[in-house]
Amino acid sequence: MKQDQRRTPLIEAIEKHLSAKPISFHVPGHKNGLLMDEQPFYQSDVTELSGLDDLHDPHEAIREAEDLLSDVYGTLKSHFLVNGSTVGNIAAILASCSPGDLIFVQRNCHKSVLNGIKLAKAVPILIETEWTDEGIALGMRLDAMQEALKVYPCVKACVLTYPTYYGFTYNIDKIIEVLHKHDVTCIVDEAHGAHFTLGSPFPESAIECGADIVVHSAHKMLPAMTMGSYLHITSFRVSERKVKEYLTMLQSSSPSYPIMASLDYARSYIGTFTQEERDQNLKEINKFVQALEGVHPQLIVKRTDDPLKLVIRLEGRSGYALQQLLESEGIYPELADPDYVLLILPLLKKDRSFPYNETIGRVCKALGNEPIIEKKNNHEPNRSNSQEFFTTLALSFEEMEEKVEALIAIDEAEGKISAGMVTPYPPGIPLLIPGERITSHAIERLTEYVKNKANIQGHHRLDENRVFVYR
Repeated sequence: MKQDQRRTPLIEAIEKHLSAKPISFHVPGHKNGLLMDEQPFYQSDVTELSGLDDLHDPHEAIREAEDLLSDVYGTLKSHFLVNGSTVGNIAAILASCSPGDLIFVQRNCHKSVLNGIKLAKAVPILIETEWTDEGIALGMRLDAMQEALKVYPCVKACVLTYPTYYGFTYNIDKIIEVLHKHDVTCIVDEAHGAHFTLGSPFPESAIECGADIVVHSAHKMLPAMTMGSYLHITSFRVSERKVKEYLTMLQSSSPSYPIMASLDYARSYIGTFTQEERDQNLKEINKFVQALEGVHPQLIVKRTDDPLKLVIRLEGRSGYALQQLLESEGIYPELADPDYVLLILPLLKKDRSFPYNETIGRVCKALGNEPIIEKKNNHEPNRSNSQEFFTTLALSFEEMEEKVEALIAIDEAEGKISAGMVTPYPPGIPLLIPGERITSHAIERLTEYVKNKANIQGHHRLDENRVFVYR
C-alpha cells in the first residue's frame, strides 16, 4: 500500500517543536534564530532534541521521512545525505570494495568517485566513454565494458554516471544486465536524475534499470537545499549494514536539520507530482524552446534526453563567450565549456510559475547585436581520440605515495604521469587523474580550458601553464 506522500514528518516535528516557543540552551549558537535578523529559516536549525530524532540512529520523524522516501522510489532502504552526493558515492564504494578489488569506472566520472576508489584502496579500470556526433560525452561504452570483462572477470564493482551532467542517457540497462551476470555490484551516480521517477517522457531511472545502489543529488533537480542528497539501496547484493556504517563515519555528527527538512519537502514535492503538472511543464518547456530557437540565427538549441536540460551553442563563439553574454543580462546558466552552455529548467507544480517570457526578452537583449560569424570548418568535436576500450593507472596508489613530483610546462606533459587531479568545475569531471598517463587530447582540452579562464580545481599551477607529474 502506497504511503501518503503529502506527509512531511520531519518538518512536522520541527514545527511542533517551534510552536511551543522553546527557549534554546543548546547548539546552534544562533538560538533558534534569536540572534539573526529576519532569517526565519534559522529557527528550524535545531539539533537532536526530544521528538526530533537522530539521523545516525533514526527511530521517529527521520525514520518515517526516510521510509516515505523509500516508498516514492521503490527501494529496499533510502537514506538522507547532508554532505552531498559526494558522501553517497564514497560510502557506496567503500561498502562494495575491499583493498585490492578491481572496480570499473567510466572515464568521465565525478571526482568524488575517484576519491572514493582511492579511499577504498581499490584498483580502478577506466572504461572508455561513448560520444555523440556533436562531440558530447555520454556514458560507459557497452562494447568497451564487455572487453574489459574478458580481461578482468573478477571485477568486484562498477560505478556508472547516469544521466550525464548534460542530461544525456545511454543503454545502462544492458550494461547492468551484463555486469550482474558476472555478480558485479552496480553503483550509479544518478545525481541529476532524482526526478526520473516521474516516468515518461523523462528517462527511466537507474533504480528501474536494476542498479544496486543509486545516489541522487536532490538539491540539483528537486527543491532541496544545497548538499541535500539521497542514497538508495535497491538489492541484497549490497550490505545495508556496511553502507550505514560508512555513512555514520563520513557524514557530520551534527547533521543540518534545515537540509534534512528540505529533503523531506523535496520528497513530498516529487511524491505528489501529478500527470497534469508534468504535462503542463512539458507544454511550457516546448514554448520556451521554440521562442529560444528564434532569438538568433546562429543560436543552436539542443534538447537532451532529460526535458529539463537544454544544451545551447552560439556558432563562432565558445561556450564561455555565450555564458558571458547571457550573464550580462542577468541569466546565469549551470555551466559552460569550450563549446556549449547548459541550462537547467525548473520542475514546476501548478501553483508555481517561472519567468520564461522574461528570459526570452533578456536573451534577445544579450544576443541582439551579435553579428553573424562564418562557421568554422576546422571545428573539432570535444571527444577523445583514444582507440582503447579501457586503461589502467600507470602507477598504483601505493606507488604514488613513494614518488617525487615535478612541475613542468603543459606542452611538455604528454606521456608523463599526472601527479594531481585537475578538474574543471562545474561539472567536476577530471581532465587529469593522479597516476594516469597524460595524453595529447588531455593537453589540448586543458589548454583550451585555461585559455578560456575556466574555473579549474585541483593540484596544479595552471596560472603558470604548468602541471605536476611524477618523476
